[in-house]
Amino acid sequence: MKKYLITGLLIWIPLVITLWVLKFIVDALDQTLLLLPPEFRTENWLGIHVPGMGVVMTLVIVFVTGLLTTNLIGARLVRFWHEILHRIPVVSSIYSSVKGISDTLFSSTGQAFRKALLVQWPHEGMWTIAFLTGKPGGDLLNHLAGDNLSVYVPTTPNPTGGYFVIVARKDVIELDISVDEALKYIISMGVVPPNGKPRGSGAGK
Repeated sequence: MKKYLITGLLIWIPLVITLWVLKFIVDALDQTLLLLPPEFRTENWLGIHVPGMGVVMTLVIVFVTGLLTTNLIGARLVRFWHEILHRIPVVSSIYSSVKGISDTLFSSTGQAFRKALLVQWPHEGMWTIAFLTGKPGGDLLNHLAGDNLSVYVPTTPNPTGGYFVIVARKDVIELDISVDEALKYIISMGVVPPNGKPRGSGAGK
């Protein structure tokens, strides 16, 4: 009896959680429909609300925005918009920070969150998985000795919370696993091990 219950739970729990996350994302994106005039919403011309239309609308807006900003006129408009936002107090600080993060994360040449690392945390002798976010710069270089890396140490089972730390490159082990595998390992609290193997110390090797 107990064996069958556990087997059933192992089937249903991942499925239910996956559907719940998808529903949350779809519901959140459906809020973009509120930006449309009432006469253009599905409730008015179809008589019912169609789930997922917000997802389609968001994808269309993002695609059209990218299409328009790749030409010369679009690029000039984007620069003009950036200059306006940079001149508004408070908004400038928030926008600059968020844009810097998004540019780093989505840049095809950037290294942020593209490498899984093994670091000693929270003290020597204890190890955990972290993600490379870059290298320290600016005035930090005047106070840090040697070659260092900026890393993000996620918490488990919720990797969206965590700690930003600076560690010596020599104390970091670069893992031969994908970021997706590392995230699965973290979210599962170590229950689902990655398939790859460590390939030696030094994230720069």
